[in-house]
Amino acid sequence: MIELAFSILAADFAHLADEIARAERGGGTIVHVDVMDGHFVPNITFGPPVVKAIRPVTKLPLDCHLMIEDPDQFIPAFAEAGANMVSVHVEVCRHLNRTLQHIIDHGMGAGVVINPATPVEMLIEVLPMVHHVLVMSVNPGFGGQKFLPRSVERIAHLRRLREEMGLNFRIEVDGGVAHDTVASVVEAGADMLVAGSAIFEKGKTEKNAREFLRIARKAAGEKTTRVKAVPRPGKKTLPRRVPRAGR
Repeated sequence: MIELAFSILAADFAHLADEIARAERGGGTIVHVDVMDGHFVPNITFGPPVVKAIRPVTKLPLDCHLMIEDPDQFIPAFAEAGANMVSVHVEVCRHLNRTLQHIIDHGMGAGVVINPATPVEMLIEVLPMVHHVLVMSVNPGFGGQKFLPRSVERIAHLRRLREEMGLNFRIEVDGGVAHDTVASVVEAGADMLVAGSAIFEKGKTEKNAREFLRIARKAAGEKTTRVKAVPRPGKKTLPRRVPRAGR
């Protein structure tokens, strides 16, 4: 099922609960939280306190993308704050297998992220243990960047690997995914679509989300937009609609 993981990086921070509600009414099924430390990427954003603050205002799963230099140190804090999924960059993890297992041991779905210049092949050894792979379709650090066309082939490459290895991890894409680019990434194999600037707009957030999903699901050949149940706030297990990888 195609899902919209709306990125609150583009939301109005002064009215975050309302912004999340609008995106959810438009069909968004995942809250994407971009965590940046000003070191691994040239920006500083959210941390565990923000995740803890938004946990009570939505039943949707919280997908935390850690763009930080020392993710291992913060994994327990994000679990305690109520995150459902945590993804880490292959470029920054000294012992990637250990870090991913650390996430799993804390009851969250483990994701691995690759930047635009990182070869997909670097992920092969950990694919059986991840819940999702996040393909960066821009260089991480800032919202509103232009989509990198080469990302489409990288997504297709991951889809082929998934089929060849008999796995069922999700394929997430983040960066410049908008109404004019979403069809191509869906056709390539992505099913978790991170979008922020394309969704959050004063007075149009709900409409933007609905139209975005209409285009995406049409490209995927889906005939239904029914949203399944999601976990209650604070629960740290995976959403039921998302199977664990490798099973």
